[in-house]
Amino acid sequence: SDLYEKVNPAVVVILTEQKELISSGKMTKTVTSGGLGSGFMISDTQIITAAHVVQVAEKLDVQFLDGEIIPAKVISAYANADVALLEMIWPRKNAITLNLADSDQVKIGERVFVVGAPYGLGHSLSSGYVSGIIKDIEDKNPFTNSEYIQTDAAINTGNSGGPIINMNGEVIGVVSNIFTQTGGFQGIGFASSSNITKDLLFEKKIIWNGTDLVPLTGKMAKIFNLPQESGLLVQRVVKVSPFGILGVEDGDTEMTINGEQLIVGGDIILAINGVTFENSDESLLEISKVMERKTETDPLEIIVFRAGQKITLGRK
Repeated sequence: SDLYEKVNPAVVVILTEQKELISSGKMTKTVTSGGLGSGFMISDTQIITAAHVVQVAEKLDVQFLDGEIIPAKVISAYANADVALLEMIWPRKNAITLNLADSDQVKIGERVFVVGAPYGLGHSLSSGYVSGIIKDIEDKNPFTNSEYIQTDAAINTGNSGGPIINMNGEVIGVVSNIFTQTGGFQGIGFASSSNITKDLLFEKKIIWNGTDLVPLTGKMAKIFNLPQESGLLVQRVVKVSPFGILGVEDGDTEMTINGEQLIVGGDIILAINGVTFENSDESLLEISKVMERKTETDPLEIIVFRAGQKITLGRK
């Protein structure tokens, strides 16, 4: 109870608006839908949350324990590790912040607790233990690296992005997802480790691009008749994001192809800043290097495959 009272003011609710495709018979239309997640403050202007909560959000608001709401924007996001960094438009007065622990010191069996907004019930607490640690950090590619802490602390819709906290009141992970066969919590939840969070958001610092991308390789690349072996199919794009401002177009039709649910009709990214996308860690590593520490005003050139034609979109 004492730890909860200490960390709770640093936990926030993330309110989002994003585009969704709604299909009715032969008609498909785009609507704006609301979403929510959780997050926590690390400074008076910065919030850490899960990437899937904010990756394609057109509008972001951060709601605090006392009811104050501050608009925010995404600074950096990594879909595979599911972590993102937000920056609020103005600082939070008298901000309460949380520290990221060294997750390499986390032990299975250690007691932990989660604070977030399951089903919109803000600042709810659940507790449990560290059940396991899953690592995929063998290479240097930030697009494929991940490290998850498994826990039996109850996690549900709306908890995503909230902190998983040790008994010293430090953050050891960012709540990501659950394993479920019913849609509800079944005792297996996952949080991105604090160390992978620190490495990706504060060391690598790849700029948020505002797109939801699906790799097209092998048979899928042939189905889309790509002029090269691989590409990135754009599902959705935020119009005010770096890729959106450049003119990258998203899909407008839902289809099931080769057993995979996709949004098609949008651009397929072939290359970024002269680096051609290939289905290899080397290719992704090169793309990550050209995107590291980029700002919204740095030179950016993207080659896309649109309606059977290669088109170059650029900002000098």
